[in-house]
Amino acid sequence: MPKFPFCLRRLLPALLLVCAHAAYALGPGELAVIVNVSDPASVETAAHYRQQRDIPAANVIEVSFPHERGALSREEFERVYAEVDARLAPGIKAFALAWTRPWRAGCMSITSAFAFGYDDSFCSSTCGPTRPSGYFNNGRNTPGNAAMPRPAMLLAGESVEQVKRLIDRGVAADYSYPKGTVYLVRTEDTARNVRALLFDETMAQVRGLQFASPRAAEAFGQQDVIGYFTGAVRVPALPTLGFLPGAPADHLTSVGGTLLDNTAQMSALEWLTAGATGSYGTVIEPCNHLQKFPHPGILMSMYAEGDTLIEAYWKSVAWPGEGVFIGEPLARPFGTRAVRDEAGWWVESHSATGRRAVIEVARSVVGPYRAVQQLMLPAGFARQRLKVDRGVGAVRVR
Repeated sequence: MPKFPFCLRRLLPALLLVCAHAAYALGPGELAVIVNVSDPASVETAAHYRQQRDIPAANVIEVSFPHERGALSREEFERVYAEVDARLAPGIKAFALAWTRPWRAGCMSITSAFAFGYDDSFCSSTCGPTRPSGYFNNGRNTPGNAAMPRPAMLLAGESVEQVKRLIDRGVAADYSYPKGTVYLVRTEDTARNVRALLFDETMAQVRGLQFASPRAAEAFGQQDVIGYFTGAVRVPALPTLGFLPGAPADHLTSVGGTLLDNTAQMSALEWLTAGATGSYGTVIEPCNHLQKFPHPGILMSMYAEGDTLIEAYWKSVAWPGEGVFIGEPLARPFGTRAVRDEAGWWVESHSATGRRAVIEVARSVVGPYRAVQQLMLPAGFARQRLKVDRGVGAVRVR
Protein backbone atom coordinates (compact mmCIF):
# COMPACT_ATOMS: atom_id res chain seq x y z
CA MET A 1 0.00 0.00 0.00
CA PRO A 2 2.11 2.95 -1.23
CA LYS A 3 1.45 6.47 -0.02
CA PHE A 4 -1.05 8.72 -1.76
CA PRO A 5 -0.15 12.12 -3.23
CA PHE A 6 -0.88 14.66 -0.48
CA CYS A 7 -4.06 16.34 -1.65
CA LEU A 8 -6.18 16.04 1.50
CA ARG A 9 -7.48 19.60 1.71
CA ARG A 10 -8.35 19.83 -1.95
CA LEU A 11 -10.19 16.52 -2.32
CA LEU A 12 -11.27 15.79 1.25
CA PRO A 13 -12.58 19.14 2.49
CA ALA A 14 -12.96 20.05 6.14
CA LEU A 15 -16.15 18.77 7.70
CA LEU A 16 -18.08 22.03 7.40
CA LEU A 17 -21.09 20.19 8.69
CA VAL A 18 -24.03 20.39 6.34
CA CYS A 19 -27.05 22.24 7.67
CA ALA A 20 -29.49 19.76 6.16
CA HIS A 21 -30.54 17.13 8.67
CA ALA A 22 -32.00 13.65 8.51
CA ALA A 23 -35.61 14.35 9.44
CA TYR A 24 -36.60 11.95 6.66
CA ALA A 25 -34.05 9.15 6.71
CA LEU A 26 -34.34 6.14 4.44
CA GLY A 27 -37.26 3.86 5.31
CA PRO A 28 -38.18 0.20 4.62
CA GLY A 29 -40.44 1.19 1.72
CA GLU A 30 -37.50 2.80 -0.08
CA LEU A 31 -35.12 -0.16 0.23
CA ALA A 32 -35.01 -2.99 -2.31
CA VAL A 33 -33.81 -6.38 -1.07
CA ILE A 34 -32.02 -8.39 -3.76
CA VAL A 35 -32.04 -12.17 -3.28
CA ASN A 36 -29.92 -14.78 -5.04
CA VAL A 37 -32.30 -17.75 -5.26
CA SER A 38 -29.43 -20.09 -6.20
CA ASP A 39 -27.92 -19.43 -2.74
CA PRO A 40 -29.98 -20.92 0.15
CA ALA A 41 -28.22 -18.62 2.63
CA SER A 42 -29.32 -15.59 0.61
CA VAL A 43 -32.93 -16.77 0.59
CA GLU A 44 -32.94 -17.33 4.36
CA THR A 45 -31.20 -14.02 5.05
CA ALA A 46 -33.68 -12.08 2.92
CA ALA A 47 -36.68 -13.71 4.60
CA HIS A 48 -35.40 -12.79 8.05
CA TYR A 49 -34.58 -9.24 6.97
CA ARG A 50 -37.95 -8.69 5.36
CA GLN A 51 -39.69 -9.86 8.53
CA GLN A 52 -37.52 -7.83 10.92
CA ARG A 53 -37.68 -4.62 8.89
CA ASP A 54 -41.20 -4.99 7.46
CA ILE A 55 -39.94 -4.69 3.88
CA PRO A 56 -42.84 -4.60 1.36
CA ALA A 57 -43.15 -7.73 -0.76
CA ALA A 58 -42.89 -5.64 -3.93
CA ASN A 59 -39.41 -4.52 -2.85
CA VAL A 60 -37.97 -8.04 -2.81
CA ILE A 61 -36.35 -8.98 -6.13
CA GLU A 62 -35.23 -12.53 -6.83
CA VAL A 63 -32.41 -13.22 -9.29
CA SER A 64 -29.98 -16.07 -9.86
CA PHE A 65 -26.20 -16.03 -10.31
CA PRO A 66 -23.10 -17.99 -9.20
CA HIS A 67 -22.38 -17.74 -5.47
CA GLU A 68 -19.36 -20.01 -5.06
CA ARG A 69 -16.78 -17.32 -5.83
CA GLY A 70 -15.94 -13.81 -4.69
CA ALA A 71 -16.35 -12.06 -8.05
CA LEU A 72 -18.77 -11.92 -10.93
CA SER A 73 -17.53 -11.03 -14.38
CA ARG A 74 -18.76 -7.80 -15.87
CA GLU A 75 -21.02 -9.73 -18.22
CA GLU A 76 -22.54 -11.78 -15.39
CA PHE A 77 -23.16 -8.69 -13.32
CA GLU A 78 -24.73 -6.68 -16.11
CA ARG A 79 -27.21 -9.48 -16.81
CA VAL A 80 -28.27 -9.54 -13.15
CA TYR A 81 -28.33 -5.75 -12.90
CA ALA A 82 -30.60 -5.47 -15.95
CA GLU A 83 -33.06 -7.91 -14.37
CA VAL A 84 -33.07 -5.94 -11.11
CA ASP A 85 -33.41 -2.58 -12.82
CA ALA A 86 -36.40 -3.78 -14.85
CA ARG A 87 -38.24 -4.90 -11.72
CA LEU A 88 -37.55 -2.04 -9.32
CA ALA A 89 -40.63 -0.70 -7.56
CA PRO A 90 -41.22 3.07 -7.74
CA GLY A 91 -39.49 5.10 -5.06
CA ILE A 92 -36.57 2.74 -4.40
CA LYS A 93 -33.56 4.71 -3.14
CA ALA A 94 -31.15 2.00 -1.93
CA PHE A 95 -30.31 -1.72 -2.09
CA ALA A 96 -29.80 -4.39 0.55
CA LEU A 97 -27.90 -7.26 -1.09
CA ALA A 98 -28.73 -10.44 0.82
CA TRP A 99 -25.50 -12.41 0.42
CA THR A 100 -21.84 -12.51 1.38
CA ARG A 101 -20.32 -13.89 -1.82
CA PRO A 102 -19.72 -12.33 -4.39
CA TRP A 103 -18.37 -9.04 -3.07
CA ARG A 104 -16.91 -7.89 -6.38
CA ALA A 105 -18.08 -7.37 -9.98
CA GLY A 106 -15.25 -7.05 -12.46
CA CYS A 107 -13.05 -4.24 -11.17
CA MET A 108 -15.77 -2.72 -8.96
CA SER A 109 -17.09 -3.72 -5.57
CA ILE A 110 -20.50 -5.37 -5.84
CA THR A 111 -22.12 -2.58 -3.78
CA SER A 112 -20.74 0.17 -6.02
CA ALA A 113 -21.68 -1.77 -9.15
CA PHE A 114 -25.29 -1.90 -7.95
CA ALA A 115 -25.16 1.72 -6.78
CA PHE A 116 -23.88 3.23 -10.03
CA GLY A 117 -24.26 0.51 -12.63
CA TYR A 118 -21.10 -0.96 -14.09
CA ASP A 119 -18.63 1.76 -15.07
CA ASP A 120 -14.85 1.37 -15.54
CA SER A 121 -14.31 4.96 -14.43
CA PHE A 122 -14.88 3.78 -10.86
CA CYS A 123 -11.81 1.53 -11.11
CA SER A 124 -8.07 2.11 -11.21
CA SER A 125 -5.31 -0.40 -11.92
CA THR A 126 -2.47 2.08 -11.35
CA CYS A 127 -3.18 3.54 -7.89
CA GLY A 128 -4.84 6.52 -9.49
CA PRO A 129 -8.06 8.42 -8.72
CA THR A 130 -11.46 7.03 -9.59
CA ARG A 131 -14.75 8.72 -10.44
CA PRO A 132 -16.21 10.65 -7.48
CA SER A 133 -19.58 10.10 -5.86
CA GLY A 134 -22.15 12.88 -5.84
CA TYR A 135 -23.37 11.49 -2.49
CA PHE A 136 -20.12 12.32 -0.67
CA ASN A 137 -20.53 14.75 2.25
CA ASN A 138 -24.21 15.13 1.36
CA GLY A 139 -23.21 16.52 -2.04
CA ARG A 140 -21.25 19.44 -0.61
CA ASN A 141 -18.42 20.63 -2.89
CA THR A 142 -18.59 17.53 -5.10
CA PRO A 143 -17.09 17.83 -8.62
CA GLY A 144 -19.29 18.35 -11.63
CA ASN A 145 -18.58 14.87 -12.98
CA ALA A 146 -19.67 13.17 -9.77
CA ALA A 147 -22.20 10.37 -10.26
CA MET A 148 -25.21 10.06 -7.96
CA PRO A 149 -25.57 6.51 -6.61
CA ARG A 150 -28.44 4.47 -5.29
CA PRO A 151 -26.47 3.22 -2.24
CA ALA A 152 -26.07 -0.53 -1.67
CA MET A 153 -24.93 -2.60 1.30
CA LEU A 154 -24.27 -6.34 1.74
CA LEU A 155 -26.10 -8.25 4.46
CA ALA A 156 -22.99 -10.35 4.99
CA GLY A 157 -21.64 -12.83 7.51
CA GLU A 158 -19.68 -16.04 7.95
CA SER A 159 -22.97 -17.92 8.47
CA VAL A 160 -26.69 -17.29 8.22
CA GLU A 161 -26.91 -17.16 12.01
CA GLN A 162 -24.28 -14.44 12.13
CA VAL A 163 -26.18 -12.41 9.54
CA LYS A 164 -29.39 -12.80 11.53
CA ARG A 165 -27.62 -11.51 14.62
CA LEU A 166 -26.30 -8.57 12.57
CA ILE A 167 -29.83 -7.75 11.41
CA ASP A 168 -31.17 -7.99 14.95
CA ARG A 169 -28.42 -5.62 16.20
CA GLY A 170 -29.40 -3.11 13.57
CA VAL A 171 -33.05 -3.25 14.60
CA ALA A 172 -32.11 -2.98 18.28
CA ALA A 173 -30.08 0.15 17.53
CA ASP A 174 -33.03 2.23 16.37
CA TYR A 175 -33.57 5.31 18.58
CA SER A 176 -31.34 3.77 21.25
CA TYR A 177 -29.27 6.98 21.61
CA PRO A 178 -26.21 4.99 22.77
CA LYS A 179 -24.00 6.65 25.36
CA GLY A 180 -20.68 5.33 24.15
CA THR A 181 -17.41 6.42 22.58
CA VAL A 182 -16.10 6.72 19.04
CA TYR A 183 -12.51 5.47 18.97
CA LEU A 184 -10.17 7.05 16.42
CA VAL A 185 -7.17 4.78 16.82
CA ARG A 186 -3.66 5.82 15.75
CA THR A 187 -1.17 3.17 14.70
CA GLU A 188 2.54 3.00 13.87
CA ASP A 189 1.66 1.64 10.41
CA THR A 190 2.71 4.75 8.45
CA ALA A 191 1.03 3.83 5.16
CA ARG A 192 -2.30 2.92 6.80
CA ASN A 193 -2.41 5.55 9.55
CA VAL A 194 -3.19 8.35 7.08
CA ARG A 195 -6.70 8.97 8.45
CA ALA A 196 -5.09 10.24 11.65
CA LEU A 197 -4.82 13.54 9.75
CA LEU A 198 -8.60 13.82 10.16
CA PHE A 199 -8.93 12.88 13.82
CA ASP A 200 -8.33 16.22 15.57
CA GLU A 201 -10.73 18.09 13.29
CA THR A 202 -13.38 15.41 13.75
CA MET A 203 -13.18 15.60 17.55
CA ALA A 204 -13.34 19.40 17.47
CA GLN A 205 -16.37 19.70 15.20
CA VAL A 206 -18.64 16.78 16.11
CA ARG A 207 -19.62 17.90 19.59
CA GLY A 208 -22.64 15.65 20.04
CA LEU A 209 -20.58 12.46 20.42
CA GLN A 210 -17.83 11.39 22.79
CA PHE A 211 -14.47 10.65 21.13
CA ALA A 212 -11.17 9.13 22.18
CA SER A 213 -8.02 8.90 20.08
CA PRO A 214 -5.70 6.36 21.68
CA ARG A 215 -2.66 4.64 20.27
CA ALA A 216 -3.27 1.07 19.12
CA ALA A 217 -1.39 -0.30 22.12
CA GLU A 218 -3.92 1.42 24.42
CA ALA A 219 -7.05 0.58 22.43
CA PHE A 220 -7.92 -2.72 24.12
CA GLY A 221 -10.91 -3.77 26.19
CA GLN A 222 -13.28 -0.85 25.56
CA GLN A 223 -16.88 -1.97 26.12
CA ASP A 224 -18.70 1.21 25.01
CA VAL A 225 -17.80 1.29 21.32
CA ILE A 226 -20.19 3.22 19.04
CA GLY A 227 -17.54 3.64 16.33
CA TYR A 228 -13.98 2.38 15.79
CA PHE A 229 -11.68 3.54 12.99
CA THR A 230 -8.04 2.68 12.49
CA GLY A 231 -5.44 1.71 9.90
CA ALA A 232 -3.74 -1.68 10.07
CA VAL A 233 -3.37 -5.02 8.31
CA ARG A 234 -4.93 -6.63 11.39
CA VAL A 235 -6.51 -5.32 14.60
CA PRO A 236 -5.26 -7.32 17.61
CA ALA A 237 -7.67 -5.51 19.94
CA LEU A 238 -10.75 -6.72 18.08
CA PRO A 239 -11.66 -9.72 20.29
CA THR A 240 -11.53 -7.50 23.39
CA LEU A 241 -13.96 -4.81 22.17
CA GLY A 242 -17.61 -4.41 23.12
CA PHE A 243 -19.73 -2.85 20.35
CA LEU A 244 -23.05 -1.19 21.13
CA PRO A 245 -25.88 -1.88 18.63
CA GLY A 246 -25.48 0.20 15.48
CA ALA A 247 -21.72 0.74 15.74
CA PRO A 248 -19.72 1.07 12.49
CA ALA A 249 -16.05 0.06 12.46
CA ASP A 250 -13.38 -0.34 9.78
CA HIS A 251 -9.63 -0.51 9.19
CA LEU A 252 -7.84 1.19 6.32
CA THR A 253 -5.90 -1.50 4.47
CA SER A 254 -5.54 -2.83 0.93
CA VAL A 255 -8.01 -5.70 0.56
CA GLY A 256 -10.22 -5.74 3.64
CA GLY A 257 -13.12 -6.11 1.22
CA THR A 258 -12.04 -9.66 0.36
CA LEU A 259 -14.58 -10.96 2.82
CA LEU A 260 -13.84 -14.70 2.97
CA ASP A 261 -10.61 -16.73 2.78
CA ASN A 262 -8.55 -13.56 3.19
CA THR A 263 -5.29 -14.93 4.56
CA ALA A 264 -3.17 -11.89 3.69
CA GLN A 265 -5.10 -9.29 5.72
CA MET A 266 -7.99 -8.97 8.13
CA SER A 267 -11.35 -9.06 6.39
CA ALA A 268 -13.87 -6.29 7.06
CA LEU A 269 -16.28 -9.12 7.87
CA GLU A 270 -14.38 -9.73 11.11
CA TRP A 271 -15.76 -6.45 12.49
CA LEU A 272 -19.31 -7.78 12.08
CA THR A 273 -18.36 -11.13 13.60
CA ALA A 274 -17.05 -9.22 16.63
CA GLY A 275 -20.32 -7.29 17.04
CA ALA A 276 -20.14 -4.18 14.85
CA THR A 277 -23.22 -3.36 12.76
CA GLY A 278 -21.43 -1.99 9.69
CA SER A 279 -18.03 -1.96 8.03
CA TYR A 280 -16.17 -1.24 4.80
CA GLY A 281 -13.19 -2.56 2.87
CA THR A 282 -11.67 -2.31 -0.58
CA VAL A 283 -11.82 -5.27 -2.96
CA ILE A 284 -8.67 -4.48 -4.96
CA GLU A 285 -5.50 -2.53 -4.18
CA PRO A 286 -6.64 1.09 -3.69
CA CYS A 287 -3.33 2.51 -2.46
CA ASN A 288 -3.98 4.71 0.53
CA HIS A 289 -5.92 7.49 -1.11
CA LEU A 290 -8.03 8.87 1.70
CA GLN A 291 -10.80 9.47 -0.81
CA LYS A 292 -11.25 5.69 -1.20
CA PHE A 293 -11.95 5.14 2.50
CA PRO A 294 -14.57 6.41 4.97
CA HIS A 295 -14.00 9.84 6.51
CA PRO A 296 -14.81 9.10 10.19
CA GLY A 297 -15.91 12.66 10.91
CA ILE A 298 -18.38 12.80 8.04
CA LEU A 299 -19.68 9.30 8.76
CA MET A 300 -20.28 9.94 12.46
CA SER A 301 -21.67 13.46 12.00
CA MET A 302 -24.25 12.26 9.45
CA TYR A 303 -25.06 9.28 11.67
CA ALA A 304 -25.36 11.50 14.76
CA GLU A 305 -27.86 13.72 12.91
CA GLY A 306 -30.14 10.75 12.25
CA ASP A 307 -29.06 9.22 8.94
CA THR A 308 -29.40 5.47 8.59
CA LEU A 309 -26.17 3.47 8.54
CA ILE A 310 -26.19 3.02 4.76
CA GLU A 311 -26.71 6.74 4.16
CA ALA A 312 -24.02 7.86 6.61
CA TYR A 313 -21.45 5.32 5.40
CA TRP A 314 -21.96 6.15 1.74
CA LYS A 315 -21.75 9.89 2.41
CA SER A 316 -18.33 9.36 4.01
CA VAL A 317 -16.52 7.95 0.94
CA ALA A 318 -15.54 10.29 -1.90
CA TRP A 319 -14.38 7.58 -4.35
CA PRO A 320 -16.35 4.42 -3.45
CA GLY A 321 -15.95 2.41 -6.67
CA GLU A 322 -13.48 -0.10 -5.20
CA GLY A 323 -15.01 -0.35 -1.71
CA VAL A 324 -17.65 -2.76 -0.43
CA PHE A 325 -20.14 -1.64 2.25
CA ILE A 326 -21.38 -4.35 4.62
CA GLY A 327 -23.87 -4.20 7.48
CA GLU A 328 -27.51 -3.60 8.35
CA PRO A 329 -28.58 -0.69 6.15
CA LEU A 330 -31.48 0.75 8.17
CA ALA A 331 -29.83 0.91 11.61
CA ARG A 332 -30.59 4.39 12.98
CA PRO A 333 -29.47 4.92 16.58
CA PHE A 334 -29.64 8.71 16.52
CA GLY A 335 -32.89 9.60 14.79
CA THR A 336 -35.14 12.46 15.86
CA ARG A 337 -38.76 11.59 16.62
CA ALA A 338 -41.91 12.82 18.33
CA VAL A 339 -43.37 10.53 21.01
CA ARG A 340 -46.49 10.74 23.17
CA ASP A 341 -47.16 9.53 26.71
CA GLU A 342 -49.75 10.31 29.36
CA ALA A 343 -48.13 13.73 29.94
CA GLY A 344 -48.37 14.78 26.29
CA TRP A 345 -46.04 15.09 23.29
CA TRP A 346 -42.23 15.09 23.46
CA VAL A 347 -39.41 15.27 20.96
CA GLU A 348 -36.42 12.97 21.37
CA SER A 349 -33.44 14.11 19.36
CA HIS A 350 -29.76 13.75 18.70
CA SER A 351 -27.55 16.19 16.83
CA ALA A 352 -23.87 16.31 15.91
CA THR A 353 -23.57 20.04 16.58
CA GLY A 354 -27.04 21.33 17.51
CA ARG A 355 -29.66 22.84 15.22
CA ARG A 356 -33.06 24.48 15.04
CA ALA A 357 -36.15 22.41 14.33
CA VAL A 358 -39.74 23.15 13.34
CA ILE A 359 -42.59 21.21 14.95
CA GLU A 360 -45.57 20.48 12.71
CA VAL A 361 -48.91 18.94 13.71
CA ALA A 362 -51.85 17.32 11.93
CA ARG A 363 -55.06 15.48 12.72
CA SER A 364 -53.53 12.23 11.40
CA VAL A 365 -50.30 11.02 9.84
CA VAL A 366 -51.65 11.70 6.34
CA GLY A 367 -51.70 15.44 7.05
CA PRO A 368 -51.99 18.21 6.12
CA TYR A 369 -49.37 19.48 8.60
CA ARG A 370 -48.98 23.01 9.94
CA ALA A 371 -46.05 24.52 11.83
CA VAL A 372 -46.79 25.37 15.47
CA GLN A 373 -43.44 25.66 17.27
CA GLN A 374 -39.71 26.15 16.82
CA LEU A 375 -37.14 24.81 19.24
CA MET A 376 -33.40 24.28 19.52
CA LEU A 377 -32.07 20.75 19.41
CA PRO A 378 -28.78 20.80 21.33
CA ALA A 379 -25.68 18.80 20.47
CA GLY A 380 -26.04 15.25 21.71
CA PHE A 381 -29.23 13.71 23.07
CA ALA A 382 -32.20 15.71 24.36
CA ARG A 383 -35.81 15.04 25.36
CA GLN A 384 -38.03 18.13 25.32
CA ARG A 385 -41.71 18.71 26.07
CA LEU A 386 -43.65 20.12 23.12
CA LYS A 387 -46.19 22.92 23.34
CA VAL A 388 -48.90 21.15 21.39
CA ASP A 389 -52.38 20.01 22.29
CA ARG A 390 -52.45 16.52 23.78
CA GLY A 391 -55.28 15.63 21.42
CA VAL A 392 -53.20 16.24 18.28
CA GLY A 393 -53.16 13.09 16.14
CA ALA A 394 -49.69 13.37 14.59
CA VAL A 395 -46.52 15.41 15.16
CA ARG A 396 -43.41 15.58 13.01
CA VAL A 397 -40.07 17.31 13.36
CA ARG A 398 -38.36 19.14 10.50
